[in-house]
Amino acid sequence: MSKIVFFDIDGTLLDENKELPQSTKEAIVSLQEKGVYTALATGRAPFMVEPLLKELGMESYVSFNGQFVMFNGDVIYENPLDPKDLSKLESEARKKGHPIVYMSRSTLKANVDYDQRIEESLGTLHLAHPQFHTDFYWETTIYQALLFVNKQEEAYTEDFTEFDFIRWHENSVDVIPKGGSKAKGIQKLIEKLGFEMEDVYAFGDGLNDIEMLKTVGTGVAMGNALDKVKEVADVVTTNVYQDGIANGLKKVGLL
Repeated sequence: MSKIVFFDIDGTLLDENKELPQSTKEAIVSLQEKGVYTALATGRAPFMVEPLLKELGMESYVSFNGQFVMFNGDVIYENPLDPKDLSKLESEARKKGHPIVYMSRSTLKANVDYDQRIEESLGTLHLAHPQFHTDFYWETTIYQALLFVNKQEEAYTEDFTEFDFIRWHENSVDVIPKGGSKAKGIQKLIEKLGFEMEDVYAFGDGLNDIEMLKTVGTGVAMGNALDKVKEVADVVTTNVYQDGIANGLKKVGLL
């Protein structure tokens, strides 16, 4: 296979109703029939992407914004968060009244019984409020955390340089290891597959896609993408619900 395309999920493959447009599914099938390798590159956890992988006939993915990479059923890269660092973050977040959700390969747990910010944010992903669990990060490997803090309150970056904070919702940021990104996860996967970066394409719409779109050979921003994302993309396609994937693949000459 001479080329590979990575697809973000939310706002890229899935529309605002978390539905996969028929034109998107048909475009990806056509791409695969042409011998182009396809994979996911998402901020979601592995257990959240399994149904979509099955529906789209994909076996490889970059998850947790690059911290966990799977190739045809085999784990080829892991970059978990340090529990000692998470303990310090939780201590500070508790003082400020900011809850945290911790994400493992198979589940997610909250450090509070209930918080409206958690329910509202995860509700946009069609996920229920996670169960409460004390010190979950000491008991299992955590690849990403969700810190629930709005833009006006955000004041963690200077004190916690061991993390990168990436906003994905008005009330929440992803917490990943410093320097981690979808781009780094993609680099690990294409090394395994033997692709050159010039033959790598990626589609995205959010802040966590910026590094990915800048790094790959051809970065495509969705029409519904944030302006900051469109600025770094090589190509801008139509909205996800306006055949954005199909149109983007045609624009870059893959369909």
